This record gives sequence, C-alpha cells and structure tokens, in this order.
Amino acid sequence: MKIAPSILSADFANLQRDIELVEENQVDVLHVDIMDGHFVPNITFGPNVVAAIRPFTKLPLDCHLMIEQPERYVEAFANAGADLINVHVEATPHIHRVLQLIKSFGVKAAVTINPGTPVSAIEPVLSLVDMVLVMTVNPGFGGQKFLPECLEKVTALAEIRRSKGYTYEIEVDGGVTDQTIGACRDAGADVFVAGSYIYDAENPAERIQALKDVLEQ
Repeated sequence: MKIAPSILSADFANLQRDIELVEENQVDVLHVDIMDGHFVPNITFGPNVVAAIRPFTKLPLDCHLMIEQPERYVEAFANAGADLINVHVEATPHIHRVLQLIKSFGVKAAVTINPGTPVSAIEPVLSLVDMVLVMTVNPGFGGQKFLPECLEKVTALAEIRRSKGYTYEIEVDGGVTDQTIGACRDAGADVFVAGSYIYDAENPAERIQALKDVLEQ
C-alpha cells in the first residue's frame, strides 16, 4: 500500500521544500494534479513544472491529467519526467488510443473515473493499464468531502482484477484522511492520494504517520 501526497495543496512558492518534506517522511509516490480550466474548473501545472520538480525528487511522479484531449499533451509530460500518466475516460473519445500512446513513451498508464462514471465505462481497457484511479470527490479542487458511495467501484475493480488476473493498482483520490483511508483499504485500494489533509496541517509529518498507522492496523 502506498501513500501519495498531492502537491495541489502544497505551497506553490515553496514546492521543492514541500516535496522534500513528504519525501523525508517516506511516502511512496508524488501525485501531480494537472488541470486546464476546461475539463475541471481550476488551472494548475503544466509539463514545465513537472520538468522543474523532476531533478529534486526520487519519488515516482503520478501525473493526473484533468484536461481535455489529453492525447495532445502525453508526449510533453512523458518528456518532462512523468513515471505514470493518468487520464480520464471522460476527457477523450479515444481512451484506448491514449493509453497505447502513453505506453509508447515507456511510461506507465492509468485510467481515471469520476464519481458519476461507472466501472463499465473502463472495463474494455483494464487489461492495458498499470493503475485505475477512482475519484472519491468531483475533480477540480482540494479539500472536498469524501464520497463513500464511490467505494463500491473500488470493490468492483478489485474483484475484476482478481477474477481476470490483472495486475493494475487501484488508487483513490479525494477526501482521504485518517478517518476514510481504512475504508478505502478495506474496499481494495492500494494507493491513497492525500493533499489538504497533509499539507494544510501544522505538522504534515504527523498526518503522514497517522495514515500509515491506519493502514498498518
């Protein structure tokens, strides 16, 4: 099981400091939320920021593209240093092609579903992916309330993985705290994205440890 802090909630003026802070506390992945102001109502980073942070962290970079027509930007993020590129099934009519494109650059590929999207929408591509991200809030802004009904999709994906012999990881993103991470784990999730819970705290290290403590129970 892996903890993946989201730098959406970090101090943008001190990104290196905030990334090094979580790396020192032995997290597993760095989640980078890319938003275009169209697919979601917020604007964040581009590939230039990914390229800027790549040299000062050894953590895998999970680049979550909340953008329209992600196929137009896959090469840029791959070249910037992404280890995994995460695309929404809702953002492109050609999800199979986009996932193939990601893999063609030697990068791991993930598919994401929003709270209103059923697992059936991605079943045809589950054999292709290294990860499935289940959004447990509506994407766009940090600090939202966890939607427990989304855990049914995590359970369904875990069962498909078992029955089909697939190897994808299941990631959850949105409202993950020490109060919700246990339910996510029990549903079958492997990777847990936490942003505001970690970075809005006076002591982020304590929050990271609190998440680990629940996972170890």
